[in-house]
Amino acid sequence: MEYELNSTNNAIAHMLLDAGLATEDQLLEIYEEQQRTGVSFQDGLYNFGIIHEDELLQMIADNLGTEYIDLKAIDPSPDLIQTISSNVVRMYNILPVREEDGVVYVAALEPMNFQMQDELPYVIGKQVIVTVAKPELIQQAIEHFYPDTITESMTDVIAEMDKVEELDEGLEDQESLEEQANSTPIVRFVNVVLYQAVKDESSDIHFEPFGDEFKIRYRIDGTLYEMTPPPKHLAVPVISRVKVISGLNIAERRMPQDGRIELRIAGRRIDLRVSTLPTQYGESVVLRVLDKSIVNLDLAGLGMPNDILDNLRELIAKPNGIILVTGPTGCGKTTTLYSCLKEINRIEDKLLTAEDPVEYNIEGLMQVPINEAQGMTFARALKAFLRQDPDRIMLGEIRDLETATMSIQASLTGHLVLSTLHTNDAPGAVTRLTDMGVEPFLITSSLEGVLAQRLVRRICASCKTAYEPTETELKAMSLTSDDVGDVQFHHGKGCQYCNNTGYKGRVGIFELFQLSPAVRDLVNQKEPASVLSATAKAEGMRSLREDGIKAVMDGTSTVEEVLKYT
Repeated sequence: MEYELNSTNNAIAHMLLDAGLATEDQLLEIYEEQQRTGVSFQDGLYNFGIIHEDELLQMIADNLGTEYIDLKAIDPSPDLIQTISSNVVRMYNILPVREEDGVVYVAALEPMNFQMQDELPYVIGKQVIVTVAKPELIQQAIEHFYPDTITESMTDVIAEMDKVEELDEGLEDQESLEEQANSTPIVRFVNVVLYQAVKDESSDIHFEPFGDEFKIRYRIDGTLYEMTPPPKHLAVPVISRVKVISGLNIAERRMPQDGRIELRIAGRRIDLRVSTLPTQYGESVVLRVLDKSIVNLDLAGLGMPNDILDNLRELIAKPNGIILVTGPTGCGKTTTLYSCLKEINRIEDKLLTAEDPVEYNIEGLMQVPINEAQGMTFARALKAFLRQDPDRIMLGEIRDLETATMSIQASLTGHLVLSTLHTNDAPGAVTRLTDMGVEPFLITSSLEGVLAQRLVRRICASCKTAYEPTETELKAMSLTSDDVGDVQFHHGKGCQYCNNTGYKGRVGIFELFQLSPAVRDLVNQKEPASVLSATAKAEGMRSLREDGIKAVMDGTSTVEEVLKYT
């Protein structure tokens, strides 16, 4: 089948085809319904009358050589419930149902997840047999027997890791590393770290070895928070475990490596981009968490002011030209580009993307991963794109003169090109292109608009408190008491919901720079970015700082956040 299914649904589709219960066309229709409405693939099978739930679950059990059980007739013993921790149960979506002769039988939400089947014996420390049950009853039972308040503390897991002996330096061969990386305490610890990171909606997980300690930090809403550090001697096995599950070479510790992990945690599909870096004290590893369930690829849902949203929609509807999104790493540029592409993704247009790497798979887009080590650069991808008859092109980033020049040529030959640049503000994109060596007349003939953006932390709604702004704060934001009037500012006092930070989530602030005839004349005259910015503001452009001030006045964010990012 050419459409994309996860491994479980793909196996189900093939079982139905082999049994003659469904045709390719029927499964394609159900897949398209899933993409359109969000209804799960299995629910689609039931809705279309392909098969009943009991019949499908029995078919899966027969295929796996296991049993289909009725959870309503089973009451797991308290001792068995305590055998498996809440974090393991919730991470793998399993429920222990009985234990016989040292073998633990579990009902799994995804019984055909073979990676889970391989890992469970290590995690639980006993032989495990996976059984099949109704997903709804499994989830109800997990909530009943493992309420979310009962979670395995990191301290308990770290205490268990003290049992792991330190490897002698001479014994750190691949076999010894693999054995220790697959030991129960290490597997359990890494799983808890990943589960906690996803639960806290972290964007990145950092494993950092230092001379006398081993730090693990989460980035939440743009800020790093340190967790209880594990013993220093466990840095190598923990990092080796991460490398094992991401398919990297654990014996290679002198060169950087990149990998990827696909997990299902608490019922959500999570992709983790893995990057290793050799340092003075061992390998530093960073995992970028790509949680598709919390990413909103709806342009209207990004929080843009209505005037900027309307103008951006006009720009991306143009048949040709270049549109850039600028800002530092981690400010949401890629999410904005994806949202733009999703909005203009129509059946009559061909859309191609070149990304480093491909972060989210979007139906209807031809997405190409960049691999510079093998010669697949943005410039080479763009050259190939132009022979593929595209209408819209997205490049992950314009990094050099060659890519910039080819992007301009593509726009001048009737293509809309979307890409990103690293600049401090929107008008600065013009300066950046000229610094690369692009002639001003080529910029004015192709560049249509530049969107600059930042992500500032949102005040926690649970502990949001109003206060009167001080003169110092007003002065820092170039405001007067007359500008503010009776408007009160807000901050978060800190509460359990926001981990006493006063912030929960982030919100975007934006600056849209459009090239009017007056601005194009200034670009051709090689005027600096400050002159371009002043002219654009006179024509109605709102700067990042001004949009940030609006967020403060609205009670969305704080003075500190806006000053920090603008």
